[in-house]
Amino acid sequence: MPGLVPKSSVPNLLTKAEKRVNWTLDAVERLVLSHLTEPESIMDTVEADTPKLELTTDIQTLSSCERRVKITVSRDEIERYYGKEFDDLEKDAYVPGFRAGKAPRKLVEKRFKKEIGERVKNRLVVDSLEQIDERKELTPISEPDFDYDSLVLPDDGPFVFEYGVEVRPDFDLPNWKNLKIEKPVREFSTEDVDKAVNRVLASYGTLEPSTEPAVSGDYIVTKLTFKDGETDIGFAPAETIRLKPTLSFHDGSIADFDKALSGVKPGDTRTVPVQLTQDAANPELRGKAVDAVFEITDVKKLSLPTMDEAFLSKLGGYGTEADFRDAVLDALKRQLDHEQRRRIRQQITDSLTITANWELPPRLLEKQSDREFRRAIMELQRSGYPDDEIRSQMNYLRQNSRTTVAQALKEHFILEKIAEVEAIEETQEDYDAEIDLIAAQSGVTARRVRAQIEKSGDMDILRNQIVERKVIDLISASAAFTEVPFQFDDSDEEALDLAAGGDVAQIPEASKEDLKAVHKEIGEKRMIDPNTKVS
Repeated sequence: MPGLVPKSSVPNLLTKAEKRVNWTLDAVERLVLSHLTEPESIMDTVEADTPKLELTTDIQTLSSCERRVKITVSRDEIERYYGKEFDDLEKDAYVPGFRAGKAPRKLVEKRFKKEIGERVKNRLVVDSLEQIDERKELTPISEPDFDYDSLVLPDDGPFVFEYGVEVRPDFDLPNWKNLKIEKPVREFSTEDVDKAVNRVLASYGTLEPSTEPAVSGDYIVTKLTFKDGETDIGFAPAETIRLKPTLSFHDGSIADFDKALSGVKPGDTRTVPVQLTQDAANPELRGKAVDAVFEITDVKKLSLPTMDEAFLSKLGGYGTEADFRDAVLDALKRQLDHEQRRRIRQQITDSLTITANWELPPRLLEKQSDREFRRAIMELQRSGYPDDEIRSQMNYLRQNSRTTVAQALKEHFILEKIAEVEAIEETQEDYDAEIDLIAAQSGVTARRVRAQIEKSGDMDILRNQIVERKVIDLISASAAFTEVPFQFDDSDEEALDLAAGGDVAQIPEASKEDLKAVHKEIGEKRMIDPNTKVS
């Protein structure tokens, strides 16, 4: 059928405007095909010169992003479709007592009424959706809430069916030209390089058992139990945790964690409250405090490696310590470039969304939270961040999912509309460049990165990042910049891949196996400041 495209080429959500309804149609076609009595494509049954359907639509606005669509197809149109199907079938239909194609029309209609009724319903649904697409009455951003099994093609009267769909809100574009933007700059000092070098050494250090009480910076090995009153709600048999000022989980955190566990020894037990966020997966515990019970089995101290010739060679073939420090400085400069782009984007989107007070349905935000999670992982992969920073950032997103997802959706709507007005699109070269960059930062092949993205159905996320980055560059080209000092984020956080409140859904793309495969790179990317937040 004209206008329908295969699933493999259609993003699941938030794609180009001209494809938005088409992927909705694609979802309907897949649903329709699953109900056909024969494995035949609707596209093969529709002729190019088929007259347009005469139908009426009633689109009800439920909220800024929700529509309820009611479609009415007249009885005359239903009979026309029946007539066309029986005309085609009559030529070859077999009815006992007659040669194929020679049975009277009324007998053919009686024998095959049920099967033809399903085919007529299928075609009416798909053709109706296609005509709505052509009218450009809607700009869907998700698949329709469509209960195909409940649709009944009546024996008399019109065919009426309804569906719900989430759409991009209607809005006027804000002024995006000549914005005033602060650009962080910094001349890196010897002290900056020293700190970065120490972070690299720490990442290659070894943990040595200690008989001394634990202090800030030490590691503990602990059995960890989460409790709501007397009820156990989560358990981890053995976690190795560094004592830092903050310990974060998927759904909450412990402030002054290093102080709370200071002085512990093997055999000690400490109970510390965990404040859960309003976005915790367990709705009964949202906003509440639960207990984290730490049963200490071991205390370890970090032993740093010696920066000798063998170690420098292991890091990446550096001949001298000076060569290594130069590489560290280059990595810091690349991090600064990343931070500049991040903060410029944040200021631009904050300015553009200041009047974006649309009501976003909770169901839409809930569905988009997983998508935003995967988008953030892909962006972190692109920038070469290590596993501990990915865990920290993912915990931050989980703990603030409503706010971050709502903001991300608003940003996308506006940037996407600018892209449409300015005819900004992605190219195959853009995809190749992004995949090559992720591969270079991750230490795996571009072919494997592409396969992982395609398998997870996230090519549309990559497409959105490409287009949005191009829009940001366009906006930046007309902006007036003021330089401000760049300061490193001094927060010090240990992040665990656990939910203190229990019952949290895991996203396959964020599995430990995938993270290990994608983040094996050593050397330069280890020099990146692990405390910098990336959004």
